[in-house]
Amino acid sequence: MNTTVLIPAAGMGRRMGAGLNKQYLQLAGRSILARTLELFQRHPAIHHIYPIIPADEIAFFTEKILPDLNLNKLAKIIAGGKERQDSVRNGLQQLQLDQIPQDAVVLIHDGVRPLLNPALIPLLIDTAVLKDGAVVGVPVKDTIKEVEQELILGTPERSRLWQVQTPQAFRFAILWQAYQKAAEDNFCGTDDASLVERLGLKVAMLEGDYRNLKITTPEDLLIAEALLKTGRDH
Repeated sequence: MNTTVLIPAAGMGRRMGAGLNKQYLQLAGRSILARTLELFQRHPAIHHIYPIIPADEIAFFTEKILPDLNLNKLAKIIAGGKERQDSVRNGLQQLQLDQIPQDAVVLIHDGVRPLLNPALIPLLIDTAVLKDGAVVGVPVKDTIKEVEQELILGTPERSRLWQVQTPQAFRFAILWQAYQKAAEDNFCGTDDASLVERLGLKVAMLEGDYRNLKITTPEDLLIAEALLKTGRDH
């Protein structure tokens, strides 16, 4: 089975406070995005890679990032949209134009999650084939409070709460239907699975690990660098 990964990397990185978008910041001598792309390039279960880049940064990506990579799985560079959901939808539209099989598995992975354990990739693919979709995540460690206007409304049962990560994997037909329905309803979800859940489908949660952090703040970058130094980046 041919498996495709969409890698949205169109974020502006405002919380990073740097003069460069976060996906291009250096992590132990390599850009964050380059490390993410290389992870999927190396994995035998992935056959096609579609980076999703802000339209005005495609030239920068092509000239400054790609030359240092050997991405023979690169299918096409896709222009991102205003929001992450718009970017992924652009990617799915391209897959539709490329006539991807309806039952093909598509993974979506954040471009700023370079420390994914690659052993999770085949598990996600196999689960997406058998179920309506699969995501990775980890149980929350802290007590969570629901708050409105600085007042606590309630305390959800922690044992039922998971912190969702990427990749998230689905058969193309399911994901395409979910994104079309969201566009029709003008619905913006917090992740890809939330759009599939709206169809009444069941998405499986696979336990990942806490190292698969999304590098969003300067503190995240420091943690990622520490993990790399200790040789725990898989």
